[in-house]
Amino acid sequence: MADYETIVYQVERGRARITLNRPEKLNALSNALQRELNDALWEADSDTSVHAVIIRGAGRAFSAGYDLTGLSRRPAASGDVPAAVYRGGRTFDDDAWQMERSQRLRMAIFDMHKPVVAQVHGFCLAGGTDIALLCDIVIAADDATIGFPPARAMGALPNNMWIYLIGPQWAKRLFLTGDTITGAEAAKLGLVLKAVPANLLEAEVEGLVDRMVMIDTDLLSANKRIVNLALELMGARTMQRLAVENDARAHLSPAVREFNQIAGEQGLKAALHWRDAKFGDGRARVDGPEIRDEQGRLV
Repeated sequence: MADYETIVYQVERGRARITLNRPEKLNALSNALQRELNDALWEADSDTSVHAVIIRGAGRAFSAGYDLTGLSRRPAASGDVPAAVYRGGRTFDDDAWQMERSQRLRMAIFDMHKPVVAQVHGFCLAGGTDIALLCDIVIAADDATIGFPPARAMGALPNNMWIYLIGPQWAKRLFLTGDTITGAEAAKLGLVLKAVPANLLEAEVEGLVDRMVMIDTDLLSANKRIVNLALELMGARTMQRLAVENDARAHLSPAVREFNQIAGEQGLKAALHWRDAKFGDGRARVDGPEIRDEQGRLV
């Protein structure tokens, strides 16, 4: 079993628990974390003692998104080969290629034979939703915060299972504003299977997996895969590939250039404030009217 630096991997009682373990960064998804997550998923899928996998986050969040601190830095080349021979982000195709590489790592959740349950608490934003919504089942704390705020000024969604879970109107409502919803609201829409009080979240997930552990792994595989094949027949796999290309297209927008300029000149915190401050609390409301105060907060 590999030694991991950005995740914790545990196998016990027929389950593998994968904990995103960068709590000081709200489990921001670095390239290293995504590679380790991919390795751990395939390790669990190969381990005959494992029936199901739980993905969860350490600290205050499931994951607040991709690690943005390295946006301006590209991996250095190894040896004497000039770094310029490696893809950066210079062209549309470079951008799509980089994101496709990350997407291949995430798609292990969808492709592996064994079921994967996301245990979502705290923030599940941006890239955090790319991980969670590829899982077979998502159970959230009712006070979790779920959404894709980068849609406001940083691009489009590089993974898109939303349309299959909540339909076109709510997908558009959330994409076209970057607003967030709570775990309880996400359950009403069908974005997650259910929401429970935060103090009961772990017990709820573990109890569900207890029941999966009683099922033969070959049967778990057969029943997961037939549902995912149905999703593929509805275009879900092609949609993920198209989502990456669409995000690369969105990165050409003036708003993204302005965000990157602010981040480069004033820092990431200033860029995020520029992106989000005008949206007040940044929340949507699933039931009832959206009445806001002068600062844009729901009342």
